[in-house]
Amino acid sequence: MRRPTIADIAQAAGVSKGSVSYALNGKPGVSEATRLRVLAIAEELGWAPSTAARALSDGRADAIGMVVGRPARTLGLEPFFMELMSGVQTALAETSTSLLLQVTPDQEQEVRTYRNWHAQRRVDGVLVVDLLTEDRRPAALAEMGLPAVLVGGPLPGAAQPCVWSDDAASVARAVGYLAGLGHRRVSRVAGPAALLHTHRRTAAFEEAAAALGLSDWATVHADYSDASGAQATRRLLSRRPAPTALVFDNDLMAVAGLGVAHELGFAVPADLSVVAWDDSPLCRMTRPALTAVSRDVKGYGEHAARVLRELLAGGAVTDTAAAPATLVERASTAPPPR
Repeated sequence: MRRPTIADIAQAAGVSKGSVSYALNGKPGVSEATRLRVLAIAEELGWAPSTAARALSDGRADAIGMVVGRPARTLGLEPFFMELMSGVQTALAETSTSLLLQVTPDQEQEVRTYRNWHAQRRVDGVLVVDLLTEDRRPAALAEMGLPAVLVGGPLPGAAQPCVWSDDAASVARAVGYLAGLGHRRVSRVAGPAALLHTHRRTAAFEEAAAALGLSDWATVHADYSDASGAQATRRLLSRRPAPTALVFDNDLMAVAGLGVAHELGFAVPADLSVVAWDDSPLCRMTRPALTAVSRDVKGYGEHAARVLRELLAGGAVTDTAAAPATLVERASTAPPPR
């Protein structure tokens, strides 16, 4: 079936196309009775405004974009992004705004995607995720004039506002908790080193370890996948002496690391304590259940989308911090073996 048009509504209502346009857009020029009749016929025919036509007339696409530079397989398995996008969708549903999602292999392709979206008026603005230590996207977006909110940061010198979470404080809390249990050999399985939040977590981890007087600490990098998390865990647990506690930068790697620990003969938590980041159903379903850094990721996504909506409406927005994370203690952590 073809898409119903204004001409179809005009024919059914017995009025001109101009009258239909006035009625649908709430403009003066038609009687209240005609307006109500036109709206009823439009609903009966299943008519909806064309976003392409609207973009041509007033420049609005009624959509925002998000590009994710991670493998599609990892993206589908990681609860963080599912929760984040759920929050974004929740906020956008309040105004019937669509989310356009694209997965790209690198930052060059991501910038090209932004240029195409902007040229074709497919999005009104974008949410930028996975900020890098050397990130050219903020400057490119500012140059092309595409409104954006950076999910992460804060990023000094960026033209766009940031919605960020205090990763350094969460790292200090997790390391302090393990040190309080008596651990002195604590290692970390981190995400990609190029990511800004990985860099800040690493600096906070090393600072906390030194301040708390830990005797041995190390960070190895992985790509957030279960396979890379397992490989990194095997490397760390093969050291002598082995760490007595591991902190993982996401839940998927933590669950994979838990399996490797069992395979290598480490009892959790008797021989090895495990802390995950971010809390998720995966952390609660494993045995033992994982102690985890817990953030309101859905709320994080909602907040980022609302900041972008406010920016697009012409509001004055600034960098804002998300609600602080908490540490949820579960059965995967205990004092180290004597």
